[in-house]
Amino acid sequence: MVVVGGIPSPWGEAAKGILHIKGIDWTAVRLVYDSEPLKDWAGQRSGPVAIYDDDKPRAGWAEILLLAERLAPTPALLPKDPAERALVFGLAHEICGEEGLGWTRRLQLIHAGLQGAGGFLPRVAGYLAKKYGHSPETGRAAGARLIELLGMLAARLKAQKTAGSRYYVGNALTAVDIYSATFMALFAPLPHEQCAMDAGSRTALETLDAATAAALDPMLLEHRDMMYRERLVLPLSL
Repeated sequence: MVVVGGIPSPWGEAAKGILHIKGIDWTAVRLVYDSEPLKDWAGQRSGPVAIYDDDKPRAGWAEILLLAERLAPTPALLPKDPAERALVFGLAHEICGEEGLGWTRRLQLIHAGLQGAGGFLPRVAGYLAKKYGHSPETGRAAGARLIELLGMLAARLKAQKTAGSRYYVGNALTAVDIYSATFMALFAPLPHEQCAMDAGSRTALETLDAATAAALDPMLLEHRDMMYRERLVLPLSL
């Protein structure tokens, strides 16, 4: 699997988590740009690329998940029930897909960098602005979209807790739980002893305006911590 080195890319960390939970051995091919680590991490629009035997390369989050489900059906990360399966894919898209949580957070960090308000370094922000179709309008709109997405995810966890579940869908672990946990790195990176990274990268990821910080419900981070404590691997190997 081709992964980005030195940065906790949430798409890459999610793929690693899926393979870990399923017990699938894999070998990393890392991409590292020592001079511009943020550019490398943030420029990977498609995230990791998984290659298995003579199969075509799997670059999208859904393709990698489906490959892992085929190679190791147990433990399943997609429910058998069609309605729950559709819900998992819908929630996963709102986290991993275009205009989802990760995509929109990048737009927000691009906009912040171009405005001199934290986020990505100006050179990185300028490079990414072209890839993500950034404009002053989309940059300004990113915050409101993030608030909606964070609110939706927190509300889902709260409803599940009321129903007696710690997970996003049903009463068992699904891929959504992995995606949610790893994508919190875009808002609140794990501490250095658990996730060692370049100081500039950490500073960029920790950029939060007041509205986004308020929308980052503690339950989202509690869920992340539970996932890393019980299901995922610490410290991260970047």
